[in-house]
Amino acid sequence: MAKVLNPKSLPAPVKARQTPWHWPGLGLHWVFHHALLRALRAPRLPHDPPLYQRPLRRGALSAHRLNTPEGKRLAVWLAHPDAAGPTAAPAVLVMHGWGANAAMMWPVVQPLVDSGHVVTLLDARCHGESDGDDFTSLPRFAEDIATTLRWLVQQPGVDAQRLALLGHSVGAGACLLHAAQGQPKVAAVVSLSAFAHPAEVMRRWLAEHRLPQRLVGNAILTHVQEVIGAQFDDIAPLHTIGQSTAPILLVHGRQDEAVPYTDAERLAEAAWNAGGYVQMLGVDGSHDLREALEPHAHEIIDFLTKVWRI
Repeated sequence: MAKVLNPKSLPAPVKARQTPWHWPGLGLHWVFHHALLRALRAPRLPHDPPLYQRPLRRGALSAHRLNTPEGKRLAVWLAHPDAAGPTAAPAVLVMHGWGANAAMMWPVVQPLVDSGHVVTLLDARCHGESDGDDFTSLPRFAEDIATTLRWLVQQPGVDAQRLALLGHSVGAGACLLHAAQGQPKVAAVVSLSAFAHPAEVMRRWLAEHRLPQRLVGNAILTHVQEVIGAQFDDIAPLHTIGQSTAPILLVHGRQDEAVPYTDAERLAEAAWNAGGYVQMLGVDGSHDLREALEPHAHEIIDFLTKVWRI
């Protein structure tokens, strides 16, 4: 088992006033801010093919538009099992990752619907068919999850006591953040390819772009935290996973080069150390996992079924 990295051991970010980007009168801060927003902007990919062209073998799919508290419109889809049972059904909200969209999460929908779950897909702000915004972030993904959950629990045939989140990458981090802090409360989380700490992701991004870590790198990390309104330590899955009371299934590709498999091991250890209930599922796949998940769909459903019996 890999050693858990204490978030407090990460290099402290340089205060904004110590960087040249904030020198008064030079306009460098404005230039730096907008250049960074452009560099980090998520690509907006179309649904290919659109969800309405992906009929369910069983069940029905409907499209909806929701308003966020900030007045942005979210594109949401609801998949219902064919026959309504005598009791309300458990529901799973599915959140895509950075630069992806709801259509890319389609492989998980049919197995969940076949097992009697109501499934909700959404496009986060600045993704797919949802409205744009000045920026998006892991906390804003979590806000969009909360908006959709509040709508989901009001839908006919949904059991508000049996809600699960399933997310990929940044979407997984947002699911863990909501499970730790958000309402409505969820009873389970399935995390696909979650990273341990966003500062580590950012440092890998800096290295890929050959940006010096000390002056420029610390300035970027500091500014990103200012913009999103949250400290990386507070929103890091390595921290939030220990705050959640919901059982968690960590699914991770053993060949993941974007987020190492050791991140999943560290997350599992952090949850165990906090007394949480967590399972690990290593699969033969990379970061994407769309094709790699198919042989393991029954294991995800088995996990959820056990949670509903608790």
